[in-house]
Amino acid sequence: MSELQLIRPDWEASPQVVAFVTSRKGGVSANEFATLNMGQHVGDDPDRVDRNRAIVQEAFPEVSSWQWLDQTHSNLVHAVNNVSGELQGDGLVTRKARLACCVMTADCLPVFLASSAGDEVAIAHGGWRGLSSGIVQATIDTMRTSPADICAYLGPAIGPDYFEVGPEVREAFLRIDGSASMDRQFRPLGSKYFADLYGIARLQLAAAGVTRVSGGDHCTFGDADNFYSYRRDGQTGRMLNAIFIR
Repeated sequence: MSELQLIRPDWEASPQVVAFVTSRKGGVSANEFATLNMGQHVGDDPDRVDRNRAIVQEAFPEVSSWQWLDQTHSNLVHAVNNVSGELQGDGLVTRKARLACCVMTADCLPVFLASSAGDEVAIAHGGWRGLSSGIVQATIDTMRTSPADICAYLGPAIGPDYFEVGPEVREAFLRIDGSASMDRQFRPLGSKYFADLYGIARLQLAAAGVTRVSGGDHCTFGDADNFYSYRRDGQTGRMLNAIFIR
């Protein structure tokens, strides 16, 4: 088993806020799931996934509970004060200390949000369907913090040189934001486009009033050593993206 390797956001969040993304290193899964697969729904040995989750949880003994999501590529957000099993949706918000809000990804964009005071955190799972249906705005609307007092971090996702989409995806975004800036997030590729999830999220965060945004400097598809990628590999594992208040 290799050493646990985590990606930590470089952002303006309060020291009271802890956020991280798992890489694919440091676990016990094998073959296409090697090694730190955090997803129980992808065909891996459930016992190995349980052990992987335990490895990560043991690294954060200050967390008292972990809130997981059954992700549906929606704009459904939950404000949680106590863990209540696996919730269905794509966003979590909490003001409860030591409660970790979790989403899993393997190309989709995790959007981390935190109040300047460090008393409220949130996370959103941003695939193109979720982003086009307003998951970023819905998560911010669920927070009590003013957007001007929120900072954001864009975690590892598929990069703009690899995310190939059809014209219907571009049209879905242009229906809600027909600006030239949004159109520039889609680079022509014959009859298709390369889409920039990071650029789309930055535009949506700015439109919501969140101006302190960092991250967006990883590519899950292009970095097979460190990240799972559904687009690249098909059957594969999932990374955990988690945020909590100390």
